[in-house]
This record gives sequence, structure tokens and C-alpha cells, in this order.
Amino acid sequence: QVQLVESGGGLVQAGGSLRLSCAASGSIFSINLMGWYRQAPGKQRELVAAITSGGSTNYADSVKGRFTISRDNAKSTVYLQMNSLKAEDTAVYYCNADVYTVAYLQVWGRGTLVTVSS
Repeated sequence: QVQLVESGGGLVQAGGSLRLSCAASGSIFSINLMGWYRQAPGKQRELVAAITSGGSTNYADSVKGRFTISRDNAKSTVYLQMNSLKAEDTAVYYCNADVYTVAYLQVWGRGTLVTVSS
């Protein structure tokens, strides 16, 4: 069974920084796309950033220039460095990965709460 475990969320003042981590574990052959999504209260879950196994990245317009996604393929881990945080970044952040085991799986983490105080 494949699991994604997020860490690094918390409370930060506006303008501050946080770094989220997400580690995959289990019987994994390879991981293709990894990404971070977020869901604010009363809103739909949205893509924040994604990264392929080759390092190509994609960002939501709202976080471009402030957030950086990266990954360590050897550790099956993806990171999200969040700088210049704003109150509107407050949300539960979820890790997502396209994982190849004996079959293709799309796996979600349980989420980590990021709260930005203004």
C-alpha cells in the first residue's frame, strides 16, 4: 500500500515563510507527477504546483514568484517552499502523486493546515 505523509504546516504571519514536505512510502516502482493542492474553507480544492519526475514545473498564477516546488526522487519526496505568504494562502494543503506499483495509482495525502495571520 502506498502512502503520502505531509509535514511542515502551521501558523505564520503574513509575509513569512513555510516549507511543506511530502514523503511517499510503500511498494513503489516509480512516481511520475507529484503536486500540491489546497482547499480553503468553503472553496474547491485547487492545484497549487506540480512537478514531473524530470523536474518540469507548473504553478497556479496566484503563487507564481512566491512558491517553489521541488522533489528528491531518491527519497520519493516533494517539497513546497512558500514565501511572502498572504492571508489568502490559508488552507489545508494536500500532496498528490501518480504512483506506479503493480498498477497505476493516484494517491492523496491527508493534508496539512497552513494558517497565515494578517
